[in-house]
Amino acid sequence: MWLREDRPEPRQAAVIDLGSNSVRLVIYRIDGRALWTVFNEKALAGLGRDLPATGRLSPDGVSTAMTALRRFRILLEGWPAQDITVAATAAVREAADGPEFIRRVKADTGFEVRVLSGEEEAHYAALGVLAGDPGAQGVVGDLGGSSLELVRLTDGGASEGVTLPLGPFALGAPRPLDIDRTWRVIEGALAPVARRFATREFHAVGGAWRNIALLHMQLANYPLHVAHQYQMTAADAVQLARFVERQSKSSLERIEGVSKKRFDTLPYSALVLEALIEALGIERLVISAYGVREGLLLEAMPPEVRREDPLIAGCEALTAVRGLSPDLGGALEAWLSPVFERLSPSFGERDPVLLAAACRLADLGARLHPDHRADIAFEQVLRAPIAGMTHPERAFLACVAFSRHTAATNVPEAGTINKLLSSERRQRARALGAAIRLGCDISGRNGRLLARSSLRTDGDRLRLTATDGCEDMLLGEQTAKRAQTLAQALKLKLQLG
Repeated sequence: MWLREDRPEPRQAAVIDLGSNSVRLVIYRIDGRALWTVFNEKALAGLGRDLPATGRLSPDGVSTAMTALRRFRILLEGWPAQDITVAATAAVREAADGPEFIRRVKADTGFEVRVLSGEEEAHYAALGVLAGDPGAQGVVGDLGGSSLELVRLTDGGASEGVTLPLGPFALGAPRPLDIDRTWRVIEGALAPVARRFATREFHAVGGAWRNIALLHMQLANYPLHVAHQYQMTAADAVQLARFVERQSKSSLERIEGVSKKRFDTLPYSALVLEALIEALGIERLVISAYGVREGLLLEAMPPEVRREDPLIAGCEALTAVRGLSPDLGGALEAWLSPVFERLSPSFGERDPVLLAAACRLADLGARLHPDHRADIAFEQVLRAPIAGMTHPERAFLACVAFSRHTAATNVPEAGTINKLLSSERRQRARALGAAIRLGCDISGRNGRLLARSSLRTDGDRLRLTATDGCEDMLLGEQTAKRAQTLAQALKLKLQLG
């Protein structure tokens, strides 16, 4: 059972990322292993735009970056220095005037800038992917404005990475894309490392590839507009990449959902993606909304916190903000596990994690109007910025949250749910939600009191009992009604006492 009674106090941390294309400030709330973005502002400075031609940072980019950094300094006034991380990547690392820029940033803002090496950038990109999906396997690719970092994931960590000059600016952006010439350049850069990074599963990091994924969602009429953990087959990704590569800037401007700031670079990013799929033998593409910034934060966490599951931690943190019973989630997990462990697997080895996460969401609707709890809880979970779950798992937990508050079967956004979940998984979600509802009601949402009762299966029967002296817990019409709803969802006969 996953249970932490000594949850660390939530804190805030700020990361400023001086990239080749964008300068960004993200402020996070760190709640144990859970990361919440509470503020996100960027300026598309294009620091690396002139680097291939001049070897120096773009003067306009420097001006835009300094303006953004001066604003960020005001926003972070009074913050302890240890809670602020400022990191620079390829453009600043490679530019002849990069050191001069770092000195100017220090003089004008007081920020100490850490310039990441290519290997460090690859390492933190991989840690970022693992921050969002601890079970990720294969190869991580982080595409920035000037460079591409590749690193292989190994047993929950990252092996040595490589950095390649394959960012859009390094390949010629903002000039119109010459597909044949640029393909030869990309192919030549990938050839020496292709065998080393061959993989079936590829985790794509970076704003350009997220935009390509969002475009695929739109064209495919995908029901859940969440980029993190979105998956594409290699065939679908290549088809879309070839479509994007051949679009002019004016054509891209007419496509809804494409960032206006990426019209010059997106065709280059698509071509790099297509070449990677061919060179590395990629079969499945997984989008990660986490990258270098989150990797830096993960590495700074204590080892015992890093080992926590981000989905369970995120669900616990989400409820801790709104809920009233901090010990309820763990108590529910212990109470329900004997029943659900005996059922046929619904998500394979992920079942225990999803059970633990669902139990941490039990108190999510505690402060919501009872007439609207089910719908609001469903919506919050379906689109919550919580890492560590696939889209079907996200839909499953949303359905559990809905059924925790109502016996109704007509979930919101039924079209979305039906596309993401089989009927068997929808039924399991109803059963788990009904079980959590029963546990909350029978105990008055008191975790310690819940331990004085027991829920078990015995053949074709669902048995609800109480310890000696606590038999009165089982009294009442509502208790019988909740227990009967659960028994029906599990297709069992109910036995009280």
